[in-house]
Amino acid sequence: MDSTSATKLQLHKKKTWFLLLTFSLLLSTLLITISITSTSSTTPSLLNYAHNRKPKPPLPQFVESKLHVASISPNPVPKLAYLISGSAGDGVSLLRTLKALYHPRNQYAVHLDLEASAEERLEVAELVKNEPVFKRVGNVRMVTRANLVTYRGPTMVTNTLHAAAILFKEGGDWDWFINLSASDYPLVTQDDLLHTLSTIPRDLNFIEHTSDIGWKEYQRAKPVIIDPGLYSRQKSDVFWVTEKRSVPTAYRLFTGSAWMMLSRPFIEYCLWGWDNLPRIVLMYYANFLSSPEGYFHTVICNAKEFRNTTVNHDLHFISWDNPPKQHPHFLTVNDYQRMVDSNTPFARKFSNNEAVLDKIDSELLGRNANGFIPGGWFNNEGNPNVTLPHHVRTNTTELKPGPGAERLKRLINSLLSSDDFIAKQCS
Repeated sequence: MDSTSATKLQLHKKKTWFLLLTFSLLLSTLLITISITSTSSTTPSLLNYAHNRKPKPPLPQFVESKLHVASISPNPVPKLAYLISGSAGDGVSLLRTLKALYHPRNQYAVHLDLEASAEERLEVAELVKNEPVFKRVGNVRMVTRANLVTYRGPTMVTNTLHAAAILFKEGGDWDWFINLSASDYPLVTQDDLLHTLSTIPRDLNFIEHTSDIGWKEYQRAKPVIIDPGLYSRQKSDVFWVTEKRSVPTAYRLFTGSAWMMLSRPFIEYCLWGWDNLPRIVLMYYANFLSSPEGYFHTVICNAKEFRNTTVNHDLHFISWDNPPKQHPHFLTVNDYQRMVDSNTPFARKFSNNEAVLDKIDSELLGRNANGFIPGGWFNNEGNPNVTLPHHVRTNTTELKPGPGAERLKRLINSLLSSDDFIAKQCS
């Protein structure tokens, strides 16, 4: 091949290479242009989708968050629900306490446990059924399906919950639940009590409590007891098992008085237990010695809805033995002035027909023997022989408070205005 032919061949190769390079550049430019155009045209669509698409549904809420505590009654004068309980031989004392506490505005559940004979329980039931005032108003009921209640055992708690459930179901609207025994007695009239309570918030819970369980950790929290009343029809004392258990870590233990005045919203919470705390704590206290002195206290102080509603007082005058304050003395005339000076609405413990009860009737309550306490609903018109009101006034909000209301007001004001009121709540 001559030099001329070789030169032409090289020029042809360079031209072909140049064309290929040019074609590649054009193709790349075209692809880039298409890519940019495509991107700019699709971006608004993506933005529009992101803007217009339906938002993701919120995370499902737990059912507990949809449940709310009961509303507070708007009535100007509150209504109370009482449990008055007793055992064998307490029938007479129970009926006396019932009449001293009676007001047609309130609701009452009366319970004699299964240790009482069938005859005694039937007698009390008949007296409640046939009392003209009770029959007319219809606010006193006997717990006919009696429970076997063991002293210091969890059956005292289950009996209280049983009565509260009955009153919740059948008692209409009431504001506070008060548990008493046949050995309790009032130091103020119901007009005094209702008048004073009408001035305070109705979500308050009067329950003496502390988290400083002290010696009770080793003598009550760690030992495991069995209450025969949970499975037997024969009453007997609790007994211990050999194993011990540790103090709970899922919740904090509290202890205090077994006598209390609890708000309707808190009672509803204990009965429904929508976050399961009341049931869990109840199962724990089934094996706890003297569980009535800890169950409600532990529930209320571990429930965020209620822990700030507590008033650290049980509204009782009790004359205790020397520490550890486990056995209250029976009150006598010698304790009368101390009872009055305590400004409390209730006192315990009284023996059957104790003479000081007559003194309380005549000097504090204005009550005649076997009669009702005069008030806005019943006026004996100064006649000491009138024991039965001829008619029950339909306007039960008409109250006639007396000196007892002033005493009780001093107590309530001192509790609610105390500098350490908040510090004493579930501490």
